[in-house]
Amino acid sequence: MEGVTAIDTPPPAPERGLWSSLWEAIKGSHQDYTTGNLNRAILLLAVPMVLEMVLESLFAVVDVFWVGRLGANAVATVGLTESLLSLVFAVGIGLSLSTTAMVARRIGERDPQGGAVAGVQAILLGLATSIAIGIPCFIYAPQLLRLMGAPEEIVATGGGYARIALGGSGAILMLFLNNAIFRGAGDAAIAMRLLWVSNIINLILDPCLIFGLGPFPRLGVTGAALATFTGRSIGVAYQFYRLLRGTERIRILTRQVRVNFSVLWRLVRVSLTGILQFAIAHTSWIGLVRIVSVFGAAALAGYTIAIRIVVFLILPSWGLSNAAATLVGQNLGANKPERAEQAVWRTGFYNMLFLGSVGVFFILMAEPIARLFTQDPAVVPLAATCLRIVSYGNIGYAYGMVMMQAFNGAGDTVTPTVVNFFGFWLLEIPLAYWLAIPMRLHSNGVYIAIVIAECSIAGASAVLFKRGKWKTQRI
Repeated sequence: MEGVTAIDTPPPAPERGLWSSLWEAIKGSHQDYTTGNLNRAILLLAVPMVLEMVLESLFAVVDVFWVGRLGANAVATVGLTESLLSLVFAVGIGLSLSTTAMVARRIGERDPQGGAVAGVQAILLGLATSIAIGIPCFIYAPQLLRLMGAPEEIVATGGGYARIALGGSGAILMLFLNNAIFRGAGDAAIAMRLLWVSNIINLILDPCLIFGLGPFPRLGVTGAALATFTGRSIGVAYQFYRLLRGTERIRILTRQVRVNFSVLWRLVRVSLTGILQFAIAHTSWIGLVRIVSVFGAAALAGYTIAIRIVVFLILPSWGLSNAAATLVGQNLGANKPERAEQAVWRTGFYNMLFLGSVGVFFILMAEPIARLFTQDPAVVPLAATCLRIVSYGNIGYAYGMVMMQAFNGAGDTVTPTVVNFFGFWLLEIPLAYWLAIPMRLHSNGVYIAIVIAECSIAGASAVLFKRGKWKTQRI
C-alpha cells in the first residue's frame, strides 16, 4: 500500500542516562510518547522544542542587537512593526495550535496518513492566509506605522523595514505552521533543525545588510527585515522538502495534496478560536505599546529592548509548553487522559523552575543586560526597569503558558480564548492605562499591569484545567 503505514507500538525503551537521552532528543527520537517513562517522554520532546524556540527568539534578539546601533528611532521602528506583526503571529499560532492538536491526535490513534491529510489542509489554509495578509500589508505599511502613532521621522526611517517585515509575513506564518505538523507528529528534532537553517542565514545576513559589509548594500534598518525574511523563506522551502521526503512518523504524498473539505472544516473551526485566542493576547500588546508611546521614543525603545530580552527567555518556555500540547494530543488519541494530565502538571513544574531562575537573574542583572543592546543613557534605565518589573511575574507565566497549551493540545481552544479575553482586554489594558496615566506611574504602570494580568490568567487556567472538561474534547 502506498504511503505511510500505521505505526506499531514499539517495545518500551530501556532506561538511559541523562546525557544519552539528551543526545537522542537532539538527533531525533523513535520513542512512543504514549507509553514508558513520562519524564523521559517530556525530556525527549521538550529539549528540541526548547532549542527550536531559542532559535526562533534569536531572530528578534539578533535584529534588535544590530538595529540598536542605529539609534532610538530605528529601535522604535522595530518595536512598532513587531507590534503589528503580533497579529500575524496570532494567526500563525492559532493555525498551528489546531494543526498540532489534530496531527497529534491522529498519531496517537496510530493513523499517520490521517495526520498527513490534516497537515496538507493546514498548509493550504496557511498559503491562502499568507496571500490575504501579505499583499495589503506590503501596500499600506507606512500608513499602519502612522496608525500606531509613529512620528514622520520614524515612518521615513522604517517604512522599508515595515514593508518587508509585514509584506513578507507569510514566511513567518508558514514556518510556524509546518513546524506545528512536525511537532504534532513527535518529530520535534526536525522542527529544531529547520530553525537552525533559518537562523544561520539570518545571523550572517543581518550585519551585512544593515551596515553594508563586503559586497552587500548598506540598507540600515531595512536590511534587518530583508535578512530575516530571507532566512525564514529558505527555512520554509526546506520544510516542504522534508514533509514530501517524509519521516518515520509522517509523510505527505502527492496524492494527498488536495482539498479535503471535512478535515479542512474541522481545522478551520478549531483554528478560528485559536486565532482569536492569540489575537486577543497580541492586540493587548499593541494597546500596551500605544500607551507606552505616549511617554516618548526613549520609553518606547526601552520597552522594545526589554520585551525582546524577555521573549528570548520565554520562547524556550513555549518549547516546554509545546511538548505538553503534543503529549496531551497523542495520549488523548491513545485513550490515556490521566497520563496526559500528569504530563501537564510535571511540565508546568519544570517550566516554573526554569523561568523562576531566569526571573531572579533578570532582577539582579537588569541594567548590565540592557547595556548589551543599547548604550543610550536615556534608554538603558528605562529598559532595565521594564525588565526588572516584568520578571516578577515569571512563575505565573510559567504555569499559565503550559496550561494554555494543554487546552490547545486537546483541541479545546475555546477555554483559553475566554480566559485571555477577561485577562487581557478586561483587566490588563484598562489597568495599564489607569496605572500609567491617571495614577502617574508612566510606563512603569504598564509593566505592573502585565504582571498582574499574566498571574491572574495563570490562576484561572489552573482551576479550569483541574476540572478536566478538556479530556472529553473531540477533534
